[in-house]
Amino acid sequence: MKSDHPFRLAWAGVDCVVWAIALVVASWLRYELHLESIAWRGLAVAAVITGAVQLVFGFLFGPYAVGHMRGSFDEIVDLAKTVLATSLVAWIPVLIANPILVPKSVPIIAGAFALVGMLALRLLVRSWKNRRGYPGGDADDSGARARVVVFGAGEGGRVLVRAMVRDRNHHYHPVALLDDDPLKARLSIEGVRVRGTRNDLEDVAARYDADTLAIAMPSADATLIQDLSDRAALAGLSVLVLPAISDMFATPTLGDLRDLNLADLLGRRAIQLDTTAIAERISGKRVLVTGAGGSIGSELCRQIQRFGPAALYPLDRDESGLHAVQLSMAGTGLFEHDGSLLVDIRDKVALQEIFDRVRPDIVFHAAALKHLPLLEQFPFEAYKSNVIGTLNVLDASVAAGVGTVVNISTDKAADPTCMLGYSKRIAERLTAGMAQDHPGRFVSVRFGNVLGSRGSVVHAFTAQIERGGPVTVTHPDVERYFMLIPEACQLVLEAAAAAPGRGEVMVLDMGKPQRIVDVARALIRMSGRTGIDITFTGLRPGEKMSEDLVARGEDVTATNNRLVTGATVLPMQPSELPSEVVVHDHASALTWTRSHALATISGKAS
Repeated sequence: MKSDHPFRLAWAGVDCVVWAIALVVASWLRYELHLESIAWRGLAVAAVITGAVQLVFGFLFGPYAVGHMRGSFDEIVDLAKTVLATSLVAWIPVLIANPILVPKSVPIIAGAFALVGMLALRLLVRSWKNRRGYPGGDADDSGARARVVVFGAGEGGRVLVRAMVRDRNHHYHPVALLDDDPLKARLSIEGVRVRGTRNDLEDVAARYDADTLAIAMPSADATLIQDLSDRAALAGLSVLVLPAISDMFATPTLGDLRDLNLADLLGRRAIQLDTTAIAERISGKRVLVTGAGGSIGSELCRQIQRFGPAALYPLDRDESGLHAVQLSMAGTGLFEHDGSLLVDIRDKVALQEIFDRVRPDIVFHAAALKHLPLLEQFPFEAYKSNVIGTLNVLDASVAAGVGTVVNISTDKAADPTCMLGYSKRIAERLTAGMAQDHPGRFVSVRFGNVLGSRGSVVHAFTAQIERGGPVTVTHPDVERYFMLIPEACQLVLEAAAAAPGRGEVMVLDMGKPQRIVDVARALIRMSGRTGIDITFTGLRPGEKMSEDLVARGEDVTATNNRLVTGATVLPMQPSELPSEVVVHDHASALTWTRSHALATISGKAS
């Protein structure tokens, strides 16, 4: 940044001139508007004295010693102190001079006039700069910066507009404000006027040639953001948002502005963890995570690591997944004493040997097959991984004396209609059955779709958009619950801390379900591509229009955490599982698993 020393010297000269004018005006008023009564020689001497004193105090501790933002509160305070000191000191020679220089009241009256004049000039210059932009920046060409309509004239909007106006790099140029509050209809911030409400966005954008909408409301909910995003799309504006207050360390700045993302549109906001309860469960404990190479398992490992476990054991049959999670946690991929375990949960003997060796205190069971269409075609694979694999983990945990087992389930296990739901329902029942006959805490955690997880609709839609479309959605009204990966894992840890551990299913607060087609439209809009069509293909076998978080017949109980609710599930003993001879192919696996999953609803095994 260039030195503003020449500007401070210029302002010192301007202030001396203002003092001279103020003395003339004060003398003119003192002599009842008769200029001929003024002693001009004495007035000139007084002007020289006050100008000299103003310069001395101004450079010692006043506005000329510091490079203030023009018209800022700090500059006003320093200027007021300097003028007051100058008035009092300049009054002394006026009192003792003989003959008199000017009437004794003139320095005091002139001080008030001088202060008003100095402030007025500074505010005029500041207003002019606000409208024209600061000189000397890296991007003086206004065409090189975004022309921004700011929605929200509250505190966030005020701070954001001021930051844009004062940004010497000229990244953003605020051209108008919008706010739905009628009390702010005539408000002006740094020369930027409120020009209407959200309904006026398209007209205001066209009138002021705007290309960007900045949503300066950190507390904005998903409905408002979706509406503004839709209006911005019609107006041809890109969208920037301020994150939630909880995501910012202090007062909002230009650096906090970011592009709109899917989490904003779906209203997923940061949650508050009961870190004390989680730390009490995890700190100093040996923790094992199955399915650690997957999206949920790897994020669980990263979050668990923050709570200081004595040892952390990521377990997966996917060596590439284990390599990726080790890189994300340790920054190396050498597998040297990091605890990574390459084991298939279907291999009961190998799994038990590993559990006997590492002796975990807590097990998070995230390993599963989850792709609904594939599992409908190959239900035996779902049975082997989600049912037998879960039983192997439970048996190994009991044999190794594990204190807490957390089975990660899905909302498709509530009133299931597909093989994924059937198999995960059996896994919940087996977990509840273990809690009946063995010491330790056994709990299942149920939640819905996870944004960004491998194989989620986000990845599928993004790939289709990159190919130019069309984006395929099964039905225009199909809806799902959505969570972010970090949010889901945080609530898993919360549930593990809050659950009594007697086999109950902990249901996580998923907010409101979202239509899949809205997610598709949001991703298309965020991609910036035009002409991407959405094609409806019809519901797939086993797919529901809407998911339930709690099944019929399940008793729901509150917990100490408002984001977690407990639900009962009918226990199942391992002895109730059929032999491999009975369930030996896809058809028999589907038939048996479906009947025993639905038995929970009727209250008896079939």
